[in-house]
Amino acid sequence: MYGLVNRAIENMIRSQHGDDTWERIRGRAGVQVEMFVGMASYPDDVSYRLVGAASEILGRPAHELLEAFGEYWTLYTAEQGYGDLFRKSGTSFPGFMQNLHSLHTHVGRLFPNLQPPSFWCTEVTEHSLRLHYQSSRPGLGPMVIGLVRGLGRMFDTDVTIVADQTREQGAAHDQFLVTFAPRARHAR
Repeated sequence: MYGLVNRAIENMIRSQHGDDTWERIRGRAGVQVEMFVGMASYPDDVSYRLVGAASEILGRPAHELLEAFGEYWTLYTAEQGYGDLFRKSGTSFPGFMQNLHSLHTHVGRLFPNLQPPSFWCTEVTEHSLRLHYQSSRPGLGPMVIGLVRGLGRMFDTDVTIVADQTREQGAAHDQFLVTFAPRARHAR
C-alpha cells in the first residue's frame, strides 16, 4: 500500500489517542519507519501489522478499527488534496457511489503501483443500492463500511450499510446493502 494509507492510520491514531499511543502501536507492530512518504509504496503487511497492533493496544476489534479508519480516510483524503477529484466524481451520494470505480481507476493513474479495488453498484433505487467490492487484499470489507459512512457525512446523507455477502463467508466478493436518505434541512 502507499504511504498515504499508513500516514492516515498514523494521523488517526495520533489525533484520537495521542503520540505516545502511536509510538507504542508502531513498536508493537515492529514498524521501523518513522515517517511514511505518501507516494512511496510499502508492503501491505505494514498496514495489516499496524491495525493488528492498534487492536491489541486499544482493546478494540480490528474490524471496528477498520470501519473507523474507512470513515477517517474519506475525510482525510479530501483534505489531502483529493477534494477536487471527489467533487468531479459526483454531486450526490448515490451518484458518487456509482462512480467509485471510475474514481479508483483515475487514482490508479496517479499511483503507478496501486492495486485499486473494484466497485460497482446494482439494484439502484431512489433510496438504496447494492455495492459490490472486489479487492486482491483480504479482510478490508469493514473499511468499505467506514468509507461509505464517511461519504454519507460528506454528502449530508443518512446512510445504513450492511455486509450481506463476504469473501470470509465464501462469496466471490463482498456485497453491501446500502440505504440512504438526504438529511432533512431545518428552517430557521
